[in-house]
Amino acid sequence: MPRPVSIPFSKVQHVGIPSRDVDASKQFYELLGFVEVMRKIFNHAEGLGTCIMMQKEDIVIEFYQLPASTVVREIITRSDGHIDHIAFDVTDIHQVYSQLHDAGFNPIQEAPVKLDFWERGVQFFHIVGPDGERLEFNEVL
Repeated sequence: MPRPVSIPFSKVQHVGIPSRDVDASKQFYELLGFVEVMRKIFNHAEGLGTCIMMQKEDIVIEFYQLPASTVVREIITRSDGHIDHIAFDVTDIHQVYSQLHDAGFNPIQEAPVKLDFWERGVQFFHIVGPDGERLEFNEVL
């Protein structure tokens, strides 16, 4: 069982939602006042995926579309539209990773992962909660 830790995260960074069609998600959320603030193509084990970030004031929602073969398999085991992860802003991803790892939280990734998102990139990692939910710690570089 992990032991308590004090992590200095300041707010929810974003909520990640898998999408069958990120453009359809974009159109829907634009009706609610969200605007697209980032769009990136990313590598996935089975091909290319698309990620968009939609923002309204301080609320950021990530929609990501996986390659078609992955989406078909994911639909069989779960339906899209559920919340995949909650991400928290941190200012020192490596310190937070070490702190959680040392406390027994067992991060999914072997080290923080860097992606070419936002202007200068991000680094993140996940831990898993008791019901399988993923908590992401995210540093926008």
